[in-house]
Amino acid sequence: MTMPMRFLVLTVLVLQALAWGGLASAAELSAREKRAVETVNQTIRTAGIEYKARNFAAAGEAITRAMDQIDIAMKVGSAELLEAFEPAMKRISTAHALLELEGVAVPPFRRPTLPSANNASADDTATGTSGEKPEMVIFDIKDPPSEPPNATPPKSDFAAGVSFTQHVAPILVGRCGRCHVTGSKGGFNMANYEALMKGSRAGVVVFPGDVPNSVLVEVIESGAMPPNGSVSAQELLTLKTWINGGAKFDGPDPTATLSAGSGVAAVDEPTKTAMPEIKQATGKETVSFAGDIAPLLVEACKGCHIDAMQTRGGLQLDTFARMMRGGDSGPIISPGNAADSLLVKKLRGMVGERMPAGGRPAFSEDSIQLISTWINEGATLDGASKDQPLEVMSKLAWMKKASASEISAKRKADAEDDLKLVNASGGEMHSLSTDHFFVTGTASKPTLELVAAKAEEELKWAKTIVDAAEGEEFFHGKATLFVMPRRYDYSEFAKMIEARDVPSDWNAHWKFDGINAYIALVATDRDEDDEIADRLISPLVSLAVATRGMDVPRWFAEGVGASVYSKSGTKVDRDAKRREDAEISAAVVAMKDAKQFLGEKLKPEQTDRISMAIAASMMDRGRRKNFDALMRNLSDGLPFDQAFQTAFRATPAAYITQWLKWVKG
Repeated sequence: MTMPMRFLVLTVLVLQALAWGGLASAAELSAREKRAVETVNQTIRTAGIEYKARNFAAAGEAITRAMDQIDIAMKVGSAELLEAFEPAMKRISTAHALLELEGVAVPPFRRPTLPSANNASADDTATGTSGEKPEMVIFDIKDPPSEPPNATPPKSDFAAGVSFTQHVAPILVGRCGRCHVTGSKGGFNMANYEALMKGSRAGVVVFPGDVPNSVLVEVIESGAMPPNGSVSAQELLTLKTWINGGAKFDGPDPTATLSAGSGVAAVDEPTKTAMPEIKQATGKETVSFAGDIAPLLVEACKGCHIDAMQTRGGLQLDTFARMMRGGDSGPIISPGNAADSLLVKKLRGMVGERMPAGGRPAFSEDSIQLISTWINEGATLDGASKDQPLEVMSKLAWMKKASASEISAKRKADAEDDLKLVNASGGEMHSLSTDHFFVTGTASKPTLELVAAKAEEELKWAKTIVDAAEGEEFFHGKATLFVMPRRYDYSEFAKMIEARDVPSDWNAHWKFDGINAYIALVATDRDEDDEIADRLISPLVSLAVATRGMDVPRWFAEGVGASVYSKSGTKVDRDAKRREDAEISAAVVAMKDAKQFLGEKLKPEQTDRISMAIAASMMDRGRRKNFDALMRNLSDGLPFDQAFQTAFRATPAAYITQWLKWVKG
């Protein structure tokens, strides 16, 4: 890691308004650019997950990856892509501040320029004569261009009835005092008003009149600070009202130490409507929530209200239940009355800021009408559960209606976009199709042909586990094989497409996300036929198992693939076998119970070793009939837990508990 972030990005709003006018959303993003935005958002979501788990170093690494991904994508990106990255860049800035408070150093993030901007002269850039959009101006905190906002505070007229000394200071002292009033955790101290307005080493945390961009509010809303999440909704409203009113000071001395005073005279909470009742669809509706509405929300709201590091306005749309609950302003949907629903008003820009915000394209009139019809028909749910993630729900709905050929076409298009994103340098790409696979990559054409032939040949191992139709139907649409000639390319693929680092000893892996099903692997002209075949067996079997249903857990599919590979007759040297046995033993020692395993609380490599051992126990001679019944149940469409319990007469957790007792003696 390099030095901590010491800069503040300021947008030249007036210049943007004059130079750009209404061009911001004039053009649609290409499919490649949409994938780039999604990749960056996924990486930022990974950072959020690591942060919430208090894995601050891992969160910092994820944010660094996100910055690299933006930089790579913008090497061939458009002005529209740069604008689409705005929400992500804002979240990166917030993450910088959060991580700095935890003492994690993250490299500075420099706003990328358009590729054509590199051809403009320095004079043109300075005077704006090049015709390009003016760049963001970057200032170093150690040498700011002007005083922090309100360095000499004006006297307050108690905007909205909120006093800094009487209302805000007691909240800061009571909730943040130990770490940031009497202490300076992460280099941030707010012992007095002046220090608060100066901000942290990472930048200003309170922007008068600008609640959305005030990091102080963001870290509280996200639950990141304080660590115990003790700020109440009413206290948060008080802070927001104070900032919105100009963050003014009403005491005699802005350098005086904050005092808790006699108590908090809180602002009255806004009146909230009760959460609407959740009703199941009757089948008479003309609009499906799962098939029509959920996909719109997932595409437009990800990052701000779905899988968000910080949730805007307290509104979470991750599930149907959370959506119906609403946000800080109350429920956003009034079943039977679209015209009165806050969601529709926000989409039309009738109330406050139009949504989606952050430069994302507005909903089309057809989309708004579709949402309105769904609300007028009762805002009913036709998904599996009110708590099912909307992303999963929408994929299930599409997959249920799509034919194998439609899924193949979708996977092929996504694969081509993914490869373009990874292959930003413009290397030669090849592709071909077989009965079961779409094979593509930057490896040579002969290598792709060899991999394709070996994949078709080694599919025989998957057929010992899965009883499925031939051709496109086997994986419910052709699976993709990404073939890369270098380990570096393979590693970059994982970083750019999956927002993760793969272990250094991996040379192949599989993934199924509900729609796309693929194997990524390293293969060169120097590899022997048997080497490539061996590399394909385990991921082919795992992918075949995973595509039996939408909720097949990774541990099960991975374990079955690894177990089949171990019994395939592939030669494994004695030292490698000893290492594998030792790793399984160490993983068993580390595993306390089934909950720890199923909750993915073990190290990934430990989970994989245990998965293989558990799968092997299910497939041994005494339980093979149960295992085969489980696979038939999955092929018949049963959810995994139900399919498992019907076949083994026990829940997965109960089975794993008994297995653990047996192996530990």
